[in-house]
Amino acid sequence: MSSPNKKVKKLEDSGGEVRDYDYETQKALEEIDGCQNQIDGLNEKASDEILEVEKKYNKLRKPYFQKRNDIIKRIPNFWVTAFVNHPQIAPILEEEEEDALRFLNKLEVEEFEDIKSGYRINFHFDKNPYFDNDVLTKEFHLGSSGDPASQSTTIRWKEGADLTKRSKDKGPLKGRKRPLGHRTFFDWFTDHGDPSSDDIAELIKDDMWPNPLQYYLVPDIDVENGIEGDGEEIDSDEDEDEEEDGGGDEGDEGGEGEEGDDSIVVVEDDADEEDEEEEAANDEDDCVNDEDDLLVDDDADREDGEEPE
Repeated sequence: MSSPNKKVKKLEDSGGEVRDYDYETQKALEEIDGCQNQIDGLNEKASDEILEVEKKYNKLRKPYFQKRNDIIKRIPNFWVTAFVNHPQIAPILEEEEEDALRFLNKLEVEEFEDIKSGYRINFHFDKNPYFDNDVLTKEFHLGSSGDPASQSTTIRWKEGADLTKRSKDKGPLKGRKRPLGHRTFFDWFTDHGDPSSDDIAELIKDDMWPNPLQYYLVPDIDVENGIEGDGEEIDSDEDEDEEEDGGGDEGDEGGEGEEGDDSIVVVEDDADEEDEEEEAANDEDDCVNDEDDLLVDDDADREDGEEPE
């Protein structure tokens, strides 16, 4: 009779291939699968609860978004500045589109009640020379088949002002590389080819809309691309030239200093000779003084000798 752990069962792996496992391995795999099912169930439950929390806080955030939009209206060109400073959105902006976005006075993102079902982006404009619409909306939702779909407002362009036609023969602005998929901003707005991978919409919803202030305050996009940096390099080159010239002057001064050192050496030699002469004179004076002392002593002895007589 064979032992249980030698029994073999055949199971299909994730790739559809049939693999043989011994009894103990099969038992362990079934237990792991049971644990994984429990984990997946908890993950689904967590997702549902997270969506409920997100819905709750969407409602709480809404009045603050509205208040922020009201304040933004007091700042000229706020939204166009934020768009131009955004590193992923700026590359799709044509110069004339930037001018059109100067009339953008309000941006808002609305998520549907069922967050998983979609959202819409509303662009509110002042009267402008490009189109008659007050609001342009692009919406993302689940289609009848359950797949992502999108739709957008038909832009009522004024005569000769259709920016989607003007941009077809133009390349990107100097210093900007266009991302794959969209040539210009309004080309993106009217495109519904692949809603499931609309990077621009996701950037506006998840990055620009939550905190546009961070992009309004960053340096101009041209500065980041190094246009002003070139000027700084030129200035630095000029500074280096000035430093080199200054270094030459210092070298000349150093040469003069070396000549000064020679003169100092000569002075030191003269000083040594003078010191030697002074020492010799002092020695002579000492000898004279010694002789005088001897004479004085002799005179004293003589006087002492005469007194006894």
